[in-house]
Amino acid sequence: MSAHDWLDRAALARYSVEPRQFIDFREATLPDGQRIIDAYNGSGLTYTVLPDRGLDVWSAHYNGRPLTWIAQGAPYPPDFALPWLQQFNGGLVVTCGLTHAGVPETDPDTGEFRDLHGQFSRLRATAVCVERDDPEALVLAGAVTETRLFGVQLRLERRYTLRLGEPAIHIADRITNGGDLSAPLMVLYHVNVGYPLVAEGARFDTPHHAVYPRDAEARSGYATWPQYEGPLPRYAEQVFFHHLKQADGQTCALIGRDDFGLLCEWDPAQMPYLTQWKNTRQGIYVSGVEPGNCIPEGRNRARASGRLQWIEPGETRAFDLTLRVLPDADAVQAARERIAALRETGQPIPGVDLADFMV
Repeated sequence: MSAHDWLDRAALARYSVEPRQFIDFREATLPDGQRIIDAYNGSGLTYTVLPDRGLDVWSAHYNGRPLTWIAQGAPYPPDFALPWLQQFNGGLVVTCGLTHAGVPETDPDTGEFRDLHGQFSRLRATAVCVERDDPEALVLAGAVTETRLFGVQLRLERRYTLRLGEPAIHIADRITNGGDLSAPLMVLYHVNVGYPLVAEGARFDTPHHAVYPRDAEARSGYATWPQYEGPLPRYAEQVFFHHLKQADGQTCALIGRDDFGLLCEWDPAQMPYLTQWKNTRQGIYVSGVEPGNCIPEGRNRARASGRLQWIEPGETRAFDLTLRVLPDADAVQAARERIAALRETGQPIPGVDLADFMV
Protein backbone atom coordinates (compact mmCIF):
# COMPACT_ATOMS: atom_id res chain seq x y z
CA MET A 1 0.00 0.00 0.00
CA SER A 2 1.44 3.40 -0.99
CA ALA A 3 1.35 6.43 1.27
CA HIS A 4 -2.11 7.58 0.13
CA ASP A 5 -3.77 4.42 -1.23
CA TRP A 6 -5.73 4.12 1.99
CA LEU A 7 -7.54 7.38 1.11
CA ASP A 8 -9.63 5.65 -1.54
CA ARG A 9 -13.08 7.17 -0.97
CA ALA A 10 -15.01 3.93 -1.41
CA ALA A 11 -12.72 2.13 1.04
CA LEU A 12 -13.20 4.81 3.68
CA ALA A 13 -16.95 4.42 3.49
CA ARG A 14 -16.68 0.65 3.87
CA TYR A 15 -14.41 0.82 6.91
CA SER A 16 -15.98 3.67 8.90
CA VAL A 17 -19.28 5.53 9.08
CA GLU A 18 -17.60 8.47 10.87
CA PRO A 19 -15.71 10.85 8.49
CA ARG A 20 -14.06 12.55 11.48
CA GLN A 21 -11.79 9.52 11.69
CA PHE A 22 -10.06 10.89 8.59
CA ILE A 23 -10.76 14.64 8.37
CA ASP A 24 -11.88 17.25 10.88
CA PHE A 25 -11.56 20.66 12.49
CA ARG A 26 -11.46 19.77 16.20
CA GLU A 27 -12.02 22.51 18.79
CA ALA A 28 -10.59 22.58 22.32
CA THR A 29 -9.81 25.15 25.01
CA LEU A 30 -6.42 25.83 26.58
CA PRO A 31 -6.06 26.22 30.38
CA ASP A 32 -5.86 30.02 29.93
CA GLY A 33 -9.24 30.02 28.17
CA GLN A 34 -8.05 30.45 24.60
CA ARG A 35 -9.87 28.46 21.94
CA ILE A 36 -7.84 26.35 19.53
CA ILE A 37 -8.98 24.38 16.50
CA ASP A 38 -6.82 21.55 15.15
CA ALA A 39 -7.13 20.55 11.49
CA TYR A 40 -6.21 17.18 9.97
CA ASN A 41 -7.18 15.52 6.70
CA GLY A 42 -5.10 12.37 6.14
CA SER A 43 -2.53 14.20 3.98
CA GLY A 44 0.21 14.51 6.60
CA LEU A 45 -0.58 18.22 7.03
CA THR A 46 -1.88 19.33 10.42
CA TYR A 47 -2.37 22.86 11.66
CA THR A 48 -3.90 24.81 14.54
CA VAL A 49 -6.19 27.83 14.18
CA LEU A 50 -6.54 30.45 16.94
CA PRO A 51 -10.08 31.93 17.02
CA ASP A 52 -9.03 34.38 19.75
CA ARG A 53 -6.10 35.70 17.71
CA GLY A 54 -7.76 36.75 14.46
CA LEU A 55 -8.68 33.19 13.42
CA ASP A 56 -5.08 32.89 12.17
CA VAL A 57 -2.96 29.74 11.78
CA TRP A 58 -0.50 29.09 14.61
CA SER A 59 1.48 25.83 14.58
CA ALA A 60 1.62 23.71 11.43
CA HIS A 61 3.37 20.43 10.63
CA TYR A 62 3.79 18.04 7.74
CA ASN A 63 4.40 14.43 8.82
CA GLY A 64 5.76 15.75 12.08
CA ARG A 65 8.08 18.35 10.51
CA PRO A 66 7.36 21.96 11.56
CA LEU A 67 6.49 24.42 8.80
CA THR A 68 6.72 27.53 10.96
CA TRP A 69 8.53 29.21 13.84
CA ILE A 70 6.66 29.81 17.09
CA ALA A 71 7.51 32.19 19.94
CA GLN A 72 8.41 31.09 23.45
CA GLY A 73 5.27 30.61 25.52
CA ALA A 74 2.91 31.12 22.58
CA PRO A 75 0.04 31.32 21.93
CA TYR A 76 -0.51 34.47 23.96
CA PRO A 77 -3.98 35.69 24.94
CA PRO A 78 -4.77 38.97 23.16
CA ASP A 79 -3.62 41.98 25.18
CA PHE A 80 -3.75 45.49 23.71
CA ALA A 81 -1.71 46.84 26.64
CA LEU A 82 1.39 45.13 25.24
CA PRO A 83 3.23 46.13 22.04
CA TRP A 84 2.63 43.99 18.96
CA LEU A 85 6.09 42.41 19.08
CA GLN A 86 5.42 41.05 22.57
CA GLN A 87 2.14 39.59 21.32
CA PHE A 88 3.65 38.00 18.20
CA ASN A 89 2.97 34.27 18.41
CA GLY A 90 4.95 33.37 15.32
CA GLY A 91 2.83 30.83 13.52
CA LEU A 92 2.18 30.08 9.90
CA VAL A 93 -0.30 32.88 9.11
CA VAL A 94 -0.54 36.21 10.95
CA THR A 95 -2.96 38.65 9.29
CA CYS A 96 -1.82 42.28 9.33
CA GLY A 97 -4.37 45.08 9.00
CA LEU A 98 -7.14 45.80 8.39
CA THR A 99 -6.47 49.54 8.25
CA HIS A 100 -2.73 49.60 8.96
CA ALA A 101 0.19 47.30 8.16
CA GLY A 102 3.82 48.14 8.80
CA VAL A 103 5.83 50.29 11.15
CA PRO A 104 4.43 51.93 14.28
CA GLU A 105 3.36 55.50 13.53
CA THR A 106 1.36 58.49 14.67
CA ASP A 107 -1.22 59.98 12.34
CA PRO A 108 -0.16 63.56 11.52
CA ASP A 109 -3.78 64.77 11.31
CA THR A 110 -5.54 62.99 14.19
CA GLY A 111 -2.66 62.15 16.53
CA GLU A 112 -3.78 58.51 16.58
CA PHE A 113 -1.00 56.03 17.38
CA ARG A 114 -0.95 52.88 15.28
CA ASP A 115 1.15 49.95 16.52
CA LEU A 116 3.09 47.62 14.25
CA HIS A 117 0.86 45.76 11.76
CA GLY A 118 -2.46 46.93 13.12
CA GLN A 119 -5.07 45.39 15.41
CA PHE A 120 -6.31 42.34 13.53
CA SER A 121 -4.18 39.60 15.07
CA ARG A 122 -5.44 40.54 18.56
CA LEU A 123 -9.14 40.50 17.69
CA ARG A 124 -11.42 37.60 18.63
CA ALA A 125 -13.50 35.73 16.06
CA THR A 126 -17.24 35.20 16.45
CA ALA A 127 -19.72 32.89 14.70
CA VAL A 128 -17.05 30.18 14.47
CA CYS A 129 -18.47 26.97 13.04
CA VAL A 130 -17.61 23.92 10.95
CA GLU A 131 -19.64 23.19 7.84
CA ARG A 132 -19.87 19.44 7.18
CA ASP A 133 -21.95 19.32 4.00
CA ASP A 134 -19.28 17.32 2.15
CA PRO A 135 -17.46 14.49 4.01
CA GLU A 136 -14.42 15.03 1.77
CA ALA A 137 -14.16 18.82 2.16
CA LEU A 138 -14.90 20.64 5.42
CA VAL A 139 -15.10 24.40 5.92
CA LEU A 140 -14.16 26.29 9.07
CA ALA A 141 -15.90 29.67 9.06
CA GLY A 142 -15.84 32.68 11.35
CA ALA A 143 -15.97 36.46 11.44
CA VAL A 144 -13.62 39.11 12.83
CA THR A 145 -14.65 42.76 13.15
CA GLU A 146 -12.49 45.86 13.36
CA THR A 147 -14.84 48.49 14.63
CA ARG A 148 -14.87 51.75 16.53
CA LEU A 149 -17.76 54.01 17.52
CA PHE A 150 -17.84 56.92 15.04
CA GLY A 151 -15.00 55.18 13.17
CA VAL A 152 -14.34 52.23 10.86
CA GLN A 153 -16.86 49.42 10.68
CA LEU A 154 -15.08 46.54 8.93
CA ARG A 155 -16.07 42.89 9.07
CA LEU A 156 -13.89 40.05 7.77
CA GLU A 157 -15.57 36.72 7.08
CA ARG A 158 -13.00 33.91 6.79
CA ARG A 159 -13.38 30.39 5.44
CA TYR A 160 -10.75 27.65 5.63
CA THR A 161 -11.39 24.78 3.22
CA LEU A 162 -9.90 21.42 4.20
CA ARG A 163 -9.95 18.70 1.53
CA LEU A 164 -9.37 15.03 2.27
CA GLY A 165 -5.82 13.97 1.41
CA GLU A 166 -4.67 17.39 0.14
CA PRO A 167 -1.66 18.97 1.92
CA ALA A 168 -2.89 22.53 1.45
CA ILE A 169 -4.50 25.38 3.39
CA HIS A 170 -7.13 27.36 1.49
CA ILE A 171 -8.06 30.74 2.97
CA ALA A 172 -10.94 32.81 1.57
CA ASP A 173 -11.51 36.20 3.22
CA ARG A 174 -14.30 38.66 2.43
CA ILE A 175 -14.02 42.13 3.98
CA THR A 176 -17.08 44.38 4.05
CA ASN A 177 -17.28 48.04 5.00
CA GLY A 178 -20.51 48.22 7.00
CA GLY A 179 -20.09 51.89 7.87
CA ASP A 180 -21.05 55.08 6.06
CA LEU A 181 -17.49 56.35 5.53
CA SER A 182 -14.67 55.29 3.24
CA ALA A 183 -12.00 53.38 5.17
CA PRO A 184 -8.32 52.72 4.49
CA LEU A 185 -7.69 49.07 3.67
CA MET A 186 -4.29 47.51 4.27
CA VAL A 187 -4.29 43.69 4.26
CA LEU A 188 -1.09 41.65 4.37
CA TYR A 189 -0.72 37.93 5.10
CA HIS A 190 2.43 37.39 7.17
CA VAL A 191 3.22 33.75 6.24
CA ASN A 192 6.04 32.75 8.58
CA VAL A 193 8.21 29.74 7.74
CA GLY A 194 10.82 28.21 10.02
CA TYR A 195 13.25 25.33 10.44
CA PRO A 196 13.53 22.80 8.83
CA LEU A 197 11.53 24.27 5.94
CA VAL A 198 13.98 27.17 5.84
CA ALA A 199 17.59 26.58 6.83
CA GLU A 200 21.05 26.96 5.34
CA GLY A 201 20.73 26.20 1.63
CA ALA A 202 17.04 27.11 1.32
CA ARG A 203 15.88 29.34 -1.54
CA PHE A 204 13.14 31.84 -2.26
CA ASP A 205 11.78 31.66 -5.82
CA THR A 206 9.43 34.25 -7.30
CA PRO A 207 8.38 35.22 -10.83
CA HIS A 208 9.83 38.66 -10.21
CA HIS A 209 9.87 41.55 -12.63
CA ALA A 210 11.92 43.56 -10.13
CA VAL A 211 13.04 43.30 -6.49
CA TYR A 212 13.50 46.34 -4.25
CA PRO A 213 15.36 46.52 -0.90
CA ARG A 214 13.52 48.33 1.88
CA ASP A 215 16.50 50.12 3.41
CA ALA A 216 20.29 50.21 3.77
CA GLU A 217 20.38 46.89 5.63
CA ALA A 218 18.49 45.17 2.82
CA ARG A 219 20.68 46.84 0.20
CA SER A 220 23.70 45.22 1.85
CA GLY A 221 22.16 41.79 1.16
CA TYR A 222 20.51 42.58 -2.16
CA ALA A 223 22.79 40.34 -4.23
CA THR A 224 21.80 37.28 -2.17
CA TRP A 225 18.11 37.89 -1.44
CA PRO A 226 17.07 34.44 -2.80
CA GLN A 227 19.56 32.45 -0.66
CA TYR A 228 19.39 31.53 3.01
CA GLU A 229 22.45 31.07 5.18
CA GLY A 230 22.83 29.43 8.58
CA PRO A 231 21.72 31.12 11.83
CA LEU A 232 23.78 34.14 12.89
CA PRO A 233 23.76 35.85 16.30
CA ARG A 234 22.42 39.44 16.17
CA TYR A 235 21.52 39.17 12.47
CA ALA A 236 19.66 42.33 11.39
CA GLU A 237 16.47 41.63 9.45
CA GLN A 238 16.36 42.32 5.72
CA VAL A 239 13.15 43.14 3.82
CA PHE A 240 12.62 43.06 0.06
CA PHE A 241 9.61 44.10 -2.02
CA HIS A 242 8.89 41.99 -5.10
CA HIS A 243 7.11 43.28 -8.20
CA LEU A 244 5.88 39.99 -9.63
CA LYS A 245 4.69 38.72 -12.97
CA GLN A 246 1.33 37.03 -13.47
CA ALA A 247 -0.55 34.84 -15.93
CA ASP A 248 -4.20 33.77 -16.11
CA GLY A 249 -5.05 35.71 -12.96
CA GLN A 250 -2.54 33.93 -10.76
CA THR A 251 0.89 34.43 -9.29
CA CYS A 252 2.90 32.52 -6.68
CA ALA A 253 6.06 32.24 -4.59
CA LEU A 254 8.03 29.25 -3.32
CA ILE A 255 10.24 28.96 -0.28
CA GLY A 256 12.14 25.93 0.96
CA ARG A 257 14.83 23.41 0.23
CA ASP A 258 15.41 21.27 -2.86
CA ASP A 259 13.38 18.42 -1.34
CA PHE A 260 10.78 20.22 0.82
CA GLY A 261 8.94 23.46 0.15
CA LEU A 262 5.88 25.64 0.61
CA LEU A 263 4.12 27.18 -2.39
CA CYS A 264 1.96 30.28 -1.89
CA GLU A 265 -0.63 31.04 -4.60
CA TRP A 266 -2.96 34.03 -4.93
CA ASP A 267 -4.79 36.38 -7.30
CA PRO A 268 -2.63 39.45 -8.05
CA ALA A 269 -5.71 41.55 -8.77
CA GLN A 270 -6.57 41.14 -5.07
CA MET A 271 -2.99 41.35 -3.78
CA PRO A 272 -0.52 42.97 -6.19
CA TYR A 273 2.35 43.19 -3.69
CA LEU A 274 4.75 40.64 -2.17
CA THR A 275 7.11 41.31 0.71
CA GLN A 276 10.00 39.01 1.69
CA TRP A 277 11.15 39.17 5.31
CA LYS A 278 14.55 37.54 5.95
CA ASN A 279 15.36 37.00 9.63
CA THR A 280 18.04 34.34 9.91
CA ARG A 281 18.92 35.28 13.47
CA GLN A 282 20.05 32.56 15.84
CA GLY A 283 17.14 31.21 17.89
CA ILE A 284 14.52 33.27 16.03
CA TYR A 285 15.26 31.96 12.55
CA VAL A 286 12.13 32.77 10.53
CA SER A 287 11.28 34.15 7.12
CA GLY A 288 8.09 35.85 5.99
CA VAL A 289 6.36 35.41 2.62
CA GLU A 290 3.85 38.26 2.66
CA PRO A 291 1.34 38.80 -0.16
CA GLY A 292 -0.98 41.75 0.31
CA ASN A 293 -2.80 44.69 -1.18
CA CYS A 294 0.00 46.76 0.35
CA ILE A 295 3.58 46.61 1.53
CA PRO A 296 4.30 46.98 5.27
CA GLU A 297 5.19 50.66 5.08
CA GLY A 298 2.46 52.02 7.36
CA ARG A 299 -0.57 54.07 6.47
CA ASN A 300 1.22 57.43 6.50
CA ARG A 301 3.76 56.53 3.83
CA ALA A 302 1.22 54.52 1.82
CA ARG A 303 -1.04 57.57 1.66
CA ALA A 304 1.84 59.88 0.71
CA SER A 305 3.05 57.51 -2.03
CA GLY A 306 -0.40 56.94 -3.51
CA ARG A 307 -0.31 53.23 -2.70
CA LEU A 308 -3.00 53.32 -0.01
CA GLN A 309 -6.21 51.51 -0.99
CA TRP A 310 -9.67 52.37 0.30
CA ILE A 311 -12.88 50.41 0.79
CA GLU A 312 -16.15 52.26 0.24
CA PRO A 313 -19.36 52.03 2.30
CA GLY A 314 -21.18 48.79 1.46
CA GLU A 315 -18.25 47.47 -0.58
CA THR A 316 -16.91 43.93 -0.15
CA ARG A 317 -13.35 43.00 -1.11
CA ALA A 318 -12.11 39.42 -1.63
CA PHE A 319 -8.72 37.99 -0.60
CA ASP A 320 -7.87 34.35 -1.39
CA LEU A 321 -4.65 32.58 -0.48
CA THR A 322 -3.54 28.95 -0.83
CA LEU A 323 -0.53 27.47 0.99
CA ARG A 324 0.54 24.17 -0.53
CA VAL A 325 3.14 21.78 0.94
CA LEU A 326 5.64 20.42 -1.60
CA PRO A 327 6.73 17.17 0.06
CA ASP A 328 9.60 16.01 -2.17
CA ALA A 329 12.19 16.96 -4.77
CA ASP A 330 9.88 16.31 -7.73
CA ALA A 331 7.20 18.63 -6.38
CA VAL A 332 9.72 21.38 -5.59
CA GLN A 333 11.32 21.11 -9.03
CA ALA A 334 7.94 21.26 -10.78
CA ALA A 335 7.04 24.41 -8.85
CA ARG A 336 10.39 26.03 -9.65
CA GLU A 337 9.89 25.28 -13.34
CA ARG A 338 6.42 26.84 -13.20
CA ILE A 339 7.85 29.98 -11.58
CA ALA A 340 10.70 30.15 -14.12
CA ALA A 341 8.19 29.93 -16.97
CA LEU A 342 6.06 32.64 -15.40
CA ARG A 343 9.12 34.83 -14.96
CA GLU A 344 9.93 34.31 -18.65
CA THR A 345 6.49 34.69 -20.22
CA GLY A 346 4.23 36.36 -17.62
CA GLN A 347 3.22 40.00 -17.53
CA PRO A 348 4.21 42.41 -14.74
CA ILE A 349 1.35 42.99 -12.32
CA PRO A 350 -0.12 46.37 -13.28
CA GLY A 351 -0.35 49.32 -10.93
CA VAL A 352 2.69 48.43 -8.82
CA ASP A 353 4.99 51.42 -8.34
CA LEU A 354 7.91 50.87 -5.98
CA ALA A 355 10.37 53.22 -7.66
CA ASP A 356 10.95 55.08 -4.39
CA PHE A 357 12.72 51.94 -3.10
CA MET A 358 14.91 51.57 -6.17
CA VAL A 359 18.54 50.57 -5.59
